[in-house]
Amino acid sequence: MSESASSGAQAASGTPAPPAKDPMKGFRGVQAGTLVLEAIVVGLALPVVAQLGDGLSSVQGWTVGGIAVALLACCGLLRFPWSIWVILALNVGLVAFVVTLPWVTVIGVLFLAVWGWLMWLRRDVARRMAEGRLPSQQAGAQGGQPS
Repeated sequence: MSESASSGAQAASGTPAPPAKDPMKGFRGVQAGTLVLEAIVVGLALPVVAQLGDGLSSVQGWTVGGIAVALLACCGLLRFPWSIWVILALNVGLVAFVVTLPWVTVIGVLFLAVWGWLMWLRRDVARRMAEGRLPSQQAGAQGGQPS
């Protein structure tokens, strides 16, 4: 069956055409970039822990350093659906420092807000993909641009 015939059959059945490029694959790149930025910011909090906290060799220092490394490790786990829960748990771990290291808690709250916004965007893209409203799914789209 030719390509135009198969797209005509999909249009006749009411099923939206699948996008030419997987938008979720690109979204995983955005998530990985966010994780790297978050790991850098958390890593930059280590000198603050050293000066204002109990020091880098304390439980506080090891925990903050471990969270930074775990955030980087999560970049390789983004293809799994459970990875978002691990990322959110790491951010909740940062928020748990509310009494002992309030400046680290601020980092955790900011990035929890960023991840909440990213999950809203992900849901919106998935909804649009299911409805066939992505630009790459539009009839007559060439190169991902609507005509």
